[in-house]
Amino acid sequence: MKMLQKLACVLTSALLCSGAFAQGGALGSAYPSKPIRLITPFNPGGAIDIYCRLIAEPLSRRLGQNIVVEAIAGANTIVGTQALIRSAPDGHTFMITTMSTAVNNPILYSKSLAYNPDKDLAPITQLSYGTVLLVGPASAPYKDLNEFIDWAKGKDRVTYGSWGIASWGHLAGQILKRDLGLNLEHVPYKGDVPAVTDVQNGALDTTFTSPTSVKPRIASGAIRPIAMTGPQRSASMPDLATFTEQGVPNVDLAIWVGAYAPAGTPRPIVDRLQRELRGVIHQPEVVEKMVVQGQTPVGNTPEEFMANVRADFPRWDALIKSSGAKIE
Repeated sequence: MKMLQKLACVLTSALLCSGAFAQGGALGSAYPSKPIRLITPFNPGGAIDIYCRLIAEPLSRRLGQNIVVEAIAGANTIVGTQALIRSAPDGHTFMITTMSTAVNNPILYSKSLAYNPDKDLAPITQLSYGTVLLVGPASAPYKDLNEFIDWAKGKDRVTYGSWGIASWGHLAGQILKRDLGLNLEHVPYKGDVPAVTDVQNGALDTTFTSPTSVKPRIASGAIRPIAMTGPQRSASMPDLATFTEQGVPNVDLAIWVGAYAPAGTPRPIVDRLQRELRGVIHQPEVVEKMVVQGQTPVGNTPEEFMANVRADFPRWDALIKSSGAKIE
């Protein structure tokens, strides 16, 4: 009798396992069964929105379904992230965002953050690394970083914009304020495009922004580039020197862009999305456009993605805390 009971248990376990594998295979093969919603937690027309639309068309062809890009801006990506978390974990909704979602916000908001990246998000892939620029108006009396510093030291107050509290633009400005003694006053926006517009029309002294959002205005002569963050010059603007090259260290971190699904999304679907996204961002025509935007393609696995996030976290934690960035 005991032998029969043991045999029955073994057979039951085997059937359950085979059912699970069959379900996983079915999920992977049946997916996607309807149009896919791609959330960007930034303003329409901004760098990440443009980035998402660049990826959406070739991804749609690979998956055989339409990709609908939806911009849900607000609170340094928190509003869009909450929309993702409320979505069904079936792979028909995912999000492309910056590191603010999984790194900056948990540090800045600590226990008050409305989501837990480790519990509420399923990492898909780290799509790329990028850099940002510090820019001023075309009429500015400075032409490079050192002249900007001399000009700013003569001012009682210099306003600078970014795409949100504790964004890399905000932190970079706080580093300049701390290290150079500049009286910089941060003005957060919902995206970098409105900040660039305010610099152009004189309502804001300067701002941090992506190459994508500002290159046409630089080309037209409406905006003047000052310096580029990151460890090296961007292929999108090879003539613009970095902060380090111009004698100002500590703003050499590159920011990354990644893709997430809601927690609980079946692994076969996550893997499918990772493979297809990786395939898209390594297509020559997409690579060319990403480089113009100041982005370097990556496309790693979910495990590699999370390993990189965990490795980055201590440095960003120290940077955010030492910068004095706070919720305003």
